[in-house]
Amino acid sequence: MPAVTRGASDEQQPGFPTLPAAPAAASAPTSAVDSAPASASADTDSRHLPGSRGLRRTQLALFGAGLATFLLLYSTQALLPALSASLRLTPAQASLTVSAAAIGLAVAVLPASALSEKFGRTAVMTASVFAAVALALVIPFSPDLTVLTALRALQGVALAGLPATAMAYLAEEVHPSALASAMGLYVAGNSIGGMSGRLISGVVAGSFGWRWGLASVAVLSLLCAVAFRALIPRARNFRPGPINPRALLHTVGAHLRNPLLDRLLVLGLLFMTVFGAVYTVMGYRLVAAPFGLSQGLASSIFAVYVVGTFASALSARITGRFGRRGTLYLAIGTTSAGLLLTLPNSLGTALLGLVLITAGFFTGHCVASASVGRTATHGRAQASALYLAAYYLGNSVGGTLGADAYHSDGWNGTVLVGLAAMALAAAVTLYATARARSGARGRTLATAR
Repeated sequence: MPAVTRGASDEQQPGFPTLPAAPAAASAPTSAVDSAPASASADTDSRHLPGSRGLRRTQLALFGAGLATFLLLYSTQALLPALSASLRLTPAQASLTVSAAAIGLAVAVLPASALSEKFGRTAVMTASVFAAVALALVIPFSPDLTVLTALRALQGVALAGLPATAMAYLAEEVHPSALASAMGLYVAGNSIGGMSGRLISGVVAGSFGWRWGLASVAVLSLLCAVAFRALIPRARNFRPGPINPRALLHTVGAHLRNPLLDRLLVLGLLFMTVFGAVYTVMGYRLVAAPFGLSQGLASSIFAVYVVGTFASALSARITGRFGRRGTLYLAIGTTSAGLLLTLPNSLGTALLGLVLITAGFFTGHCVASASVGRTATHGRAQASALYLAAYYLGNSVGGTLGADAYHSDGWNGTVLVGLAAMALAAAVTLYATARARSGARGRTLATAR
């Protein structure tokens, strides 16, 4: 799941959630998401402190909400071979059930963030998760692909409220000294939810069919949603503001005219294109000859997703050693090597390749997403939402192109889609490197004069 960092100095833009400025205390962490009410003092600070009951409830609530959100978002991905067999669909047609949800989320993330500015983070998150669960309980009864895809698109729109507002809620309600751990548990819920949704639905579908696979995820998500609502503390520091579409559009337009930010959005989209293509199609490859795995066993490959948790944790250390562009080159190379390793008809090399693809993707995503907050000089919340939109659009594009290529040219076609995306990512990074060196030379000459 994407974890997009946000700057503590977000300007107060009407119509979009902002992160209040952190107190200028010497001991305050310098995380990009540190925030606090400007007037808070040590005695009056109402944010949740480390070890407090309120913090524990907040952490568990957001963990549950993140788990529910990403259980549902990717719930059909492991079921694509079963959907194809049951509804007589091509891989490209079945992949629409994944792409539709991703597109719905991408389209709705900015509006959901704006709504949270007026109606509150808790209200938007609650409406989001329960609306998505309600749709999840209906989706297993879909009679055909058209209804299933339409419901999945609506579910993506409903799901947008949580990733759009959860970080802002944590930044407002959690003390900076506890923010890193709270954010970490929220991101862990996203990651575990993304993996579990694929695993559970796939394993259940292997024994009882795809409808029961989706139903099992819906019930589990309902339990998570109820836990979230029961545990989430009342917001203490939220201050409602008006929704100003004109100001929102102005800020978004300014971001889209920022070349560096544009490159980061493209990188997020390209990395997710590879990830979406590979994870959408790999199930088809494993149930077909020469592997011939069962639906349930093929779904177990999504356990590799846990590699992303470790790669995300290591990405900051790697970036500290090699720099952002150096780490991007490493991520591109790792992902490309993983794609090539999946080409032979060997289960061992295919799984090793999947591990490298997953590690490379999460490393590249972490670098790109973390750079967004540093690049945007104002309206960082909007910039982060734009990155999320590009990220999930990449998932949709990758899933569709990868499935089309698999239908036409087999697994080699899917790998070619992934390599093309990584070639474009390398070109973008090389261009950024050239621009940085050119700028450095220009500054050196200016100083010499």
